[in-house]
Amino acid sequence: MFTCCIRYEVDPHKLNEFKEYAHAWIPLIEKYGGTHHGYFVPPESGDSVPDATFSFPGLGKAGPANIAYAFFSFPNVESYEKYRAEVSKDEGCKAATARFNETKCFSSYERNFLKPIFS
Repeated sequence: MFTCCIRYEVDPHKLNEFKEYAHAWIPLIEKYGGTHHGYFVPPESGDSVPDATFSFPGLGKAGPANIAYAFFSFPNVESYEKYRAEVSKDEGCKAATARFNETKCFSSYERNFLKPIFS
């Protein structure tokens, strides 16, 4: 199993459009065999979140306020490659891509594939 971690640089003024984008992709990942763990967006004005404090003084710093994440897993590379091939033909994927092209709700992204560590 591996997890795909996508880090987005979002436009804070288009957070609703980004949420729409996220809601479109969650069922697409799941439809084609993945397990979606959610999208995580920056808090909005009025949201109650803790202050950024650190266990290791001098090492940590607050992250930027315009970063969002998505996490989803596949059991193996073959199932991920099958998802990539099939989702590209899906009408929902085409609609989500077209909507992103209209809104430009994020300006860049980074993708990492991570292996879990369990107890």
